[in-house]
Amino acid sequence: MEEKRFDPYQFIGFVLIALILTWMLYVNRPEETVISDAQPTNTEAVTENQQPSPIQLNDSLKRINLQSTFGIFSNWMVDKGAKIQKIENKHLLIEVNPKGGVLSLVRLKEYSDYLDRPLDLIKDGNNKFNIQFTTKDGRRLNTKDFYFYPSLTNDNGKQKLSLKANINLNQYLEFIYRIDPENFLVDFSVKSTGIASLLDKSEPAILEWEKSAYRNSRSIDYESRYTELTYGYEDDKVDYLSLSSNDEETVKEVRWVSFRQHFFSAILIPEETVDRLIVTSENLSSDESLDEVFTKKFSLRLPLAYKSGEFESNFEYYFGITDYQTLESYDRDLESSIPVGWGIFGWLNRFVFMPLFGFLSSFLPHGFAIILMTIIVRLAMSPVTYKSYVSQIKMKVLRPEIEELNNKYKDNAVKRQQETMSLYNRAGANPMAGCIPALLQLPVFYALFTFFPVAFELRKKSFLWADDLSSYDSVLELGFNIPFYGDHVSLFPILASIAIFFYTQMTTGQQAMPQQPGMPNMKVVMYLMPLMMLFFFNNYASGLSLYYFVSNLLTITLMLVIKNYIIDDKKIHAKIEENKKKPKKVGGFSARLQKAMEEAEKQRKARGK
Repeated sequence: MEEKRFDPYQFIGFVLIALILTWMLYVNRPEETVISDAQPTNTEAVTENQQPSPIQLNDSLKRINLQSTFGIFSNWMVDKGAKIQKIENKHLLIEVNPKGGVLSLVRLKEYSDYLDRPLDLIKDGNNKFNIQFTTKDGRRLNTKDFYFYPSLTNDNGKQKLSLKANINLNQYLEFIYRIDPENFLVDFSVKSTGIASLLDKSEPAILEWEKSAYRNSRSIDYESRYTELTYGYEDDKVDYLSLSSNDEETVKEVRWVSFRQHFFSAILIPEETVDRLIVTSENLSSDESLDEVFTKKFSLRLPLAYKSGEFESNFEYYFGITDYQTLESYDRDLESSIPVGWGIFGWLNRFVFMPLFGFLSSFLPHGFAIILMTIIVRLAMSPVTYKSYVSQIKMKVLRPEIEELNNKYKDNAVKRQQETMSLYNRAGANPMAGCIPALLQLPVFYALFTFFPVAFELRKKSFLWADDLSSYDSVLELGFNIPFYGDHVSLFPILASIAIFFYTQMTTGQQAMPQQPGMPNMKVVMYLMPLMMLFFFNNYASGLSLYYFVSNLLTITLMLVIKNYIIDDKKIHAKIEENKKKPKKVGGFSARLQKAMEEAEKQRKARGK
């Protein structure tokens, strides 16, 4: 029969086949520059008896050159000689460039990339930040061109880095970074003092943030599938830009924007909901070459509100791991940026598989935790496996009689269907009984399919020959690339495909696969599934392939136990024969279906006349 085309493993196989600027300026000086809060203004001059130093003279020349272009704002454009500033805590090392007040380095101190280099979310100019605004005399200014005076202090246990671009002591634009000792959050504020009368409030100030996502995994293709721009908007909605192509969206009522790099995220969290902003995503990767540096480039543009005529906007940055429990602990709905599945799939992951795996991996190596969780899941689903197998046995027993009916009524499809339904009814067999259990397993199957790729706990955890369960388990480097497969051979996908092949052979062997005119040979299609899965999973996380291998191996074992020790084919055959002798009244859906077919047959004959 045809119900096995709905087998969850094969069904998901089809779905899977159908579903990764060096601009920054470092100002390096051979000596430290002492920075004072009392900065000179552009109105100060050198007296007759005071000999200007080369630095002072150069600074004065810059101001003269800029004065004609930027007027009173020319002081913001002059390089004051400040060095890169550092703030850090337990998790983060952050460097800020006084030119533009932009983050030039964000390093996650406890982690490394796939080449065991320090894991930097921001470095070497991959991060661009700017606020653009208009003055009353029509000048369009950009903070990326400003030079800021830094001042590092302690603020209630937080390191506070203040950066001021001064017109004079009472007129300035200030960026403030604060970092807590214990978490991944960085407070960021933008405020101005004394410049309200100089700003054109009819033109909104625009905050621009652009960041290229560094490659952190061996498989850039696999990492790109889980690297995306996600945003939370309105009360509880979450959406994302295209994974596979360049995309741009205008979004309203935004709560946060996440630049997710698979297992690591950079998230901007406004203090107040943003009425409207523009987000964009651009693919940068093209192949699996080790020369590829970036996966994608993300950007956002959001308007800044004026308060009492001045700038005053507060944000939080999250620079850290894309771990569900960690993000959830900040109580800002940031965990919604992780694609754990929608509807029942997400529910299963959040309330069943994540807690279960977290518990098992707390006292077991992660590879054994996957195996034990797979055993628990398969045992929980064993009643469904039993019902499915019993249905297959019944259909196997009835196969000769069904083939006889097919031959007898080969020219009368309606009569053939009526007699087949009658046989099923009298024998107490249901052709849908094998399909329904398979469909019941689908939510579990798909939930686990979404769980393993986003399980941060698997990153850099080894098992057997796999040195990283979150990446592929290469046992052979080919030295050349095979389209859709890759340049290496992963062993766990091979083992999983072999197990799927034998599982498919066992299930299809229990039932007929009728070949209808114009339809592909279903047995051939079924046997192609393991091959397609092999190609698809060669670059996927080895933890996922390990799960599929163990899951199918356990399913085969359960079916053999059921066949040899629980189910007696002769008893089932005798029961069917006994049921066939009992008169049964056709009712319900079967009766309505039979009546509908009879009506259709009458209409066909009437048209023939």
